[in-house]
Amino acid sequence: MTKPVNLAPMMVPATTSGAIRSPKTAELVARTLRRMIVDGRLKDGDFLPHEADLMAHFQVSRPTLREAVRVLESERLVEVRRGSRTGARIRVPGPEIVARPAGLLLELSGTTVAEVMRAREVIEPAAAEMLAETGDTNAFDELQAIIDNELDEAFENGTMAQASVWFHRRIVELSGNSAMEMIAGMLSEIAERHIANTIDDDPMPRAQYTKLIRSYQKLVDLVRAGDGAEAAAHWQRHMKNSNQALLAGHETTRVRDVMD
Repeated sequence: MTKPVNLAPMMVPATTSGAIRSPKTAELVARTLRRMIVDGRLKDGDFLPHEADLMAHFQVSRPTLREAVRVLESERLVEVRRGSRTGARIRVPGPEIVARPAGLLLELSGTTVAEVMRAREVIEPAAAEMLAETGDTNAFDELQAIIDNELDEAFENGTMAQASVWFHRRIVELSGNSAMEMIAGMLSEIAERHIANTIDDDPMPRAQYTKLIRSYQKLVDLVRAGDGAEAAAHWQRHMKNSNQALLAGHETTRVRDVMD
């Protein structure tokens, strides 16, 4: 069982008496704990120290401490199991924590599917170039495995939208740019929904699928060869041609129309 974290490395803003006197004490406590998570001093799966220890360390009351923990819980940084004696557990979130709220914001703002697809058209070629320049054999092999093992099966069982979006998303994730990874995660579900709807309306013929796979394979060959400029140029052409086909007749379709 994971042991509670030692309080020794904790640092907290305090007055000369050692006690926090700010009117927003709970937020200050939450900020300190949040910083420890960001810095890696509190890791995924760690338990916060016992309530009594935290109260003594921060010199705060139980209601104030519990309010601070609720702040972290609302941010999905800790998991609290009611009635458990082990306390709050650190849960380091992934890109999914922002993907759904950001997607909802796009729906509310009237964003079109075309805007989403063109944003991917900007992000992915840049990610392909980074991947070619900084990627390793494991990354290249993973993309190759998607082509070899997943896409043909997806074509046969009608899940091509999910498999192709996964390939596109992994290009960004494997590039090592976490900011771009967040954005790609936010856009992926919208793109997948639209592509699935498009394929349902007009199923992809085998010849088109074969052409798609050749393009995917060319990208993998280019990034494996370390040719970042050509990888970006190739993927730019691929995305532009793909988006042109996927957006035909959907130029004004809004995100909220495909997410219903």
